[in-house]
Parts: sequence; structure tokens; C-alpha cells
Amino acid sequence: MSDPAPPPPPKPSALRAPRRPRTPRALLWAALVALLLAVQALLVVLTLRYEEALAQERTEEVAVAAMGEIRRHTQRLLQGMQGLQPRGDEPNVWARNADALLRNQPELGRIERRDLNLRIVEAAESPYRDPLYSHWPRSGADLEVEAACGAARRQVTPVFARSQFVPLAGGMGAEVVDVCVPMQEAGRLVGFTVASLLLPQLLEEIRGAELGRRHELSFVEGDGTRLARSGAVRGAGVFVAERLVDLPGAALQLRADAVERRPSLIPNLATALVLGLSIGLFVVVLLLVRDSRRRARAESLLAEALAFRKAMEDSLITGLRARNRDGRIVYVNPAFCAMVGWSADELQRADRPPYWPPEQADEYQRRQAERLARGTDPAQAQAGYETVFMRRNGERFPVMIYEAPLVDGVGKQTGWMSAVLDLSAQRRVEDLSRQQQERLQATARLASVGEMASLLSHELNQPLSAIASYATGSLNLMAEPTAGAVDAELLSMLRHALERIAEQAERAGRVIKSVHDFVRRRHQAHEVLAADLLIESVLPLVRLQARKSGVRIEVDVVQPPPRIKVDRTMVEQVLLNLARNGIQAMEADTPLAERVLTLRVRLTGGAQGGRWVVFSVIDAGPGIAPEVAQRLFTPFFTTKAEGMGLGLSLCRTVVEQHGGAMDFETLPPRPGSTDGRAGGTEFRFTLPLQASRAIGTLE
Repeated sequence: MSDPAPPPPPKPSALRAPRRPRTPRALLWAALVALLLAVQALLVVLTLRYEEALAQERTEEVAVAAMGEIRRHTQRLLQGMQGLQPRGDEPNVWARNADALLRNQPELGRIERRDLNLRIVEAAESPYRDPLYSHWPRSGADLEVEAACGAARRQVTPVFARSQFVPLAGGMGAEVVDVCVPMQEAGRLVGFTVASLLLPQLLEEIRGAELGRRHELSFVEGDGTRLARSGAVRGAGVFVAERLVDLPGAALQLRADAVERRPSLIPNLATALVLGLSIGLFVVVLLLVRDSRRRARAESLLAEALAFRKAMEDSLITGLRARNRDGRIVYVNPAFCAMVGWSADELQRADRPPYWPPEQADEYQRRQAERLARGTDPAQAQAGYETVFMRRNGERFPVMIYEAPLVDGVGKQTGWMSAVLDLSAQRRVEDLSRQQQERLQATARLASVGEMASLLSHELNQPLSAIASYATGSLNLMAEPTAGAVDAELLSMLRHALERIAEQAERAGRVIKSVHDFVRRRHQAHEVLAADLLIESVLPLVRLQARKSGVRIEVDVVQPPPRIKVDRTMVEQVLLNLARNGIQAMEADTPLAERVLTLRVRLTGGAQGGRWVVFSVIDAGPGIAPEVAQRLFTPFFTTKAEGMGLGLSLCRTVVEQHGGAMDFETLPPRPGSTDGRAGGTEFRFTLPLQASRAIGTLE
């Protein structure tokens, strides 16, 4: 039962989506867009607030870490100052210890040893800078020192004085805090050690790479006045954290000011991501809004593409045919229908293709079943093959089919797609060309015989003269008077004369037959015969010209003679043309004793392991000049005044039609030659030992 025909392609108008009311959809899209905008705005605000909280938290952490570093440095300073207690009568001990402490503590500007009345006994300056009080008298800052040392005397503990500004060289200055440490010996107070601590250098020491990279550290007064700062960065004043550093007897206000400003919409990564997602979502919404219109447009373009493809397939002159995996036709274009004469509906409904010739339908069906059972690789297209179809009027015609697997979108083979070419016109052109080639071959044979007309007249003159002489003698014998009876001697003489007449007549007949067999047109058919028969067929005509030119003919055929399948007439013409060319090449310059033409047959192996029969025609002429050799096989090129220039060109065409090849070689000079003349020319051509080829049809 045949499968139903596929439905016709939908019309472009049927592919368009029906119009729907736009007002409810527009309201829904507007509400969705407004809700998305509100949610995204709130999300952006919350993200900015979160970023601000993170920045403030980082600033607080920096302030706490800096306060801890200040306490650690001051504690180490106090420990170092307590190590400056006097030890007996050792001279310069205090000075060495103070100098070591100044080197280890770069934030110290000066260390003094004072007595109980606060008079300076010894003093040591920092090696890293100019003397601290070189531009300002030390007595001008003693008021804060006396207050601190008084408190240290009462509490017997180190006490820090209030900070004060000390002018330095170059119009600069530094905020300095003095610390007073009481010195005891044997449980009684013997003096004080006073150290001047530079606040800017203290901040530089505690800042480090991590604390000062993104924050500005400074000491400030209660009213916000900056006493000292560190680092090259400047705080933005947005994210600020302050901590009170409690020191014995005094307190310092530490401020950490971040260089960051308030988070903006774009430079901030998190905000940028949120904003980007918001924009992306908004774009998606816009795309969804446009989806209906774009879908309708795509459907319209699809319908136009289908119409264009159908118009293109209908305009092709090459037949297109699609078959499913069961071998049934599912699509044909108009060119295929016009080629076979059946309509598309008739071809799609048929269980068996009606264009199969009835005498070959069973064979086609069997081969198609074998191919369906074997399957086809979708990734590999089948090469073209030639077969025979039948038109509706019963005419058989050859076609060339190029077939490839038909694969769907998921890579599964659903059938075969074929391109079918009608070879009828090509076959007619080939037949016409073959007929013209045959006519040209016949013309060449007639021209060859015309050129040998004088040789034929000479060859026939001898047997005809002998026949005339013997006939005249016989008549004379019969005219003599006899004794009334024919004697035995007369009969013997007449018998001898008649035998000679018969021999000469047979000789003339052989000459005429060889010419007739060569000239007459025969149906072009290949026959299997021995190679020596070809040589023997042309020898009578070759010997005609050889005797006139004084050329000796030598035949060298391998034994047993190889058998070949050829068109006998065409190959005989090749041998005759080559032999005549060789004889003519020796007529001018070759000595009479050296005029030898050799016809040779040999066997040789082919390039792909096959066996070939090699025919060689070797003369002893002067060879072929290089400028002539380049154009030797060109049609209408000749070196003879009376030649047409078709001989060698036709010879090569004939050999190539038999699957062989032709070439030539100028032989080296003969041994003992003194003039350096070439030893002749060898023309050779090859024919396959077995030239059969099976040609079948596929479908």
C-alpha cells in the first residue's frame, strides 16, 4: 500500500499569526516594567548603603589597628628608657645606651638625663635628623616637662606631657610629646629621664604598607585641629574613625580618614553588577515586548524563503528526486517530471518507479533492497553512477545520478537526495564525434592508398605482364598445326603456362585484397586476436614501399604472440602510418646497406602491476630534431610538402582510445659511427593485454 502524498507547503498568508487585542497586553507589560524599575532602584540603593557600611567598617578596623600599634611602640619606648638607669661608676654608660635607644627608636628626637632639680645633666640627639632644639631654646618647653616630671615624682611612674609645637629648620616644625621617667637607685629617687617623642615620625612608624595604603592617619585636638599626619595619601573626609589613645598622664586623639569617596553607580563593582543585571533584565523585557512582531516577521521571511527555494528548484534543468528509507519517492521537481514524462503525484503514489524499464525493473528492485538493508553512512555521499530510465512513451535514455544521504536537523538519515542528469544529448554528441572520427580515419586510409598508387601499379604490372606472356605463348602453341592429335609435350607446356597464369593472378589478387581490406570501412568492433596477425596484415603494403626505397624489413615478435582486444582496422592503420614514416625517413641520408625497418612486439609490466603489449617501429633514419619533436603530435603539423599533418595525431588518438599510450625516442649513434648522426628513431605504443571492462547499471 502506497504512502499518502506529502501535504503541499503552506501559503505565506497562512503562516502569519492572528492579530490579538493589544490593550490588555500593553497594560500588563507596563505594570511589569514599573515593578521591575521599582525593585531595581531599591536594590541599587541597598547596594550603595551596603558598600558604604563596608567602607566605614574597614576604616574603624584601621583605626583600632593603628591605636594598638601606638600602644605597642610607646610601651617599647618606656621599656627602653627604664633601661637607661645609672649603673655604679661606669663612665659613658648612659650616653651609649641612649644613643642605642635613639637608633632603635626613630620616632625619638632627643633623650635627656636630669637631676632632681630637673637640670639637664646629659643629653643625646637623634642621629637621623638635626638637633631638635637648634632653633628653639629648650627652656621654652620646660613648663610641660616640669609638670610631667612633677606628676612622675608623685606617682613614681612614667608620665607623658601635653604635646607642643617645636620649630625646625627651613620654617618647618613638629608636634612633640615629652615623656618623663623617674630614675631610682637603691629605692630612692635620683633623677629623671626625659625623651622627646615626635608625633609625625610615630605615625610613620606605625602606618606600614597595609594601614596607610588606603587611609590617612593623624593626631587631632578635641576641636578637630590636626596636630600631625603621615603618608602621602589624603583622606576624603567621608569615612572617618577616631580613637582616644590613653597614655600615662595624657591622651592623644587618633583619626583614620579613608581615601574612598561615597560609592558611585559605575566604578563600584557590586553596584555595577546590579546595575548591569537590571539593564539586562530591562532589555530582556523589551525583547519580549518585541517578540510577537519579530516572530511574525520571521514567519513571513520563512514563507518567502520557502517560496524562493521552490522557485529555484522549479527553474533547474537538473532533475531532483528525494526518496525515503523505504525507497518511495517523496519529492520531485518539474525538471525530473519533464524528463520522465510522469507528474509528481503519479510518481509519489507509485509503489515502483514507473520510469524503470520493465526488462530491468526486477534487477533495479533487487539492488535497491540490498542498499536499504546495507544502509548508508550519512557523512559520506555516494559517487555518481550511470543507469537507464524510460520515458512515458517507452523511450529508453541514459542518465547520470549523483545521490547523497538526506539528513535531518538531528543528524538522522531520513532518505536519499538525488540529482539526475539526462545524458541523451551527450550521447548524441558522442555518436556524432565518433562518426566524424571514423570518416577522418577513412579519409586518412584513402590518402595513404593514394600516396602508394605508383607502388601498386608497379606491383601489379609484373603479374599482369607474366599473365599476358603466358597467355600469348599458349595461344601460339594452340595455333601450330598438329598431326591430328595433341601430343603429350604440348599438353605439358600448356599446363605449365596455365599454372603460371594462375600463380600470377593469385599474386595480383593478394595485392588487390590487401588494399581493399585496408581501405574498406568496417563496423567499429573490438576483437581478440594475436599481435602477429596485425603485423602480417600490413606487411604486404609495407613491403610495396620498402622495395621501392631499398629498405629491408625485419619482424621481431615475442613467442608465443600475445593476444589483445582491439579494433583491427584502426590499429593496422597506426602500424602502416608508422612504418611508412620510418621508410620515408631513411630515403634521403641513410646508406642503402643500413636501411632496415624493424617491427617489434614485446610484453612489459604496467605501473599498477598489469601487463601491456608494446609495438615498436624502429628505423635507421637521421632522428627527429628537438624543435620538430615539440610539435610532432600536433594536428596539421607536417614536415612533408605533400602531407596533411594528421597521421601521427590520428595514431595517438587511436592508441589512447584503446587505453594505451604512444611516445618516441631518438636512438643514440651506432657503434663505430664517426659523423655523430643519430642511430634512428623508435616509435612505440602500448595496448592492454586484456582491455575488457564490465559496465553495469545501478538504481
